[in-house]
Amino acid sequence: MSDSAQTDGAGVPAARPGPPYGYAAAKDALVKRMRRIEGQARGIEKMITDDRYCIDILTQIAAVTTALEAVAGKILEDHVNHCVRHALSSGDEDIADEKTRELLDAVFRFTRTR
Repeated sequence: MSDSAQTDGAGVPAARPGPPYGYAAAKDALVKRMRRIEGQARGIEKMITDDRYCIDILTQIAAVTTALEAVAGKILEDHVNHCVRHALSSGDEDIADEKTRELLDAVFRFTRTR
C-alpha cells in the first residue's frame, strides 16, 4: 500500500471525502424504517399474547421480513455504490480484493435458501 493510501480500521482508505459509509445520506430514513419495523415486531408479540389467528400472525411476520429485506437491500446498494466503488477505484489491489470478498459474502448471506 502506498503512503497516500492509508486505511481506517475497516480497510477503507481514510483520505476519502464525505461520510464514512454509503448509507450515511439515507441514515434518517433507515432509522425511521427500523423504528417502524420494531413497532411491527412488537405488534406480532401482542398478537401472539392475545391468541390471534395463526395466519394473521404469519402475514405480519412476512411483512416484517419483507421490510427488513428492503432495509438490507438499501444498505447493500449503498455499500456497493460507495464503499466497494471507492475500494475498486483506489488502485490498491488488496483493498479491492477485500471489499470484493466482503461483498460476495454479504450477497451469499442474503441469498441463502431457507
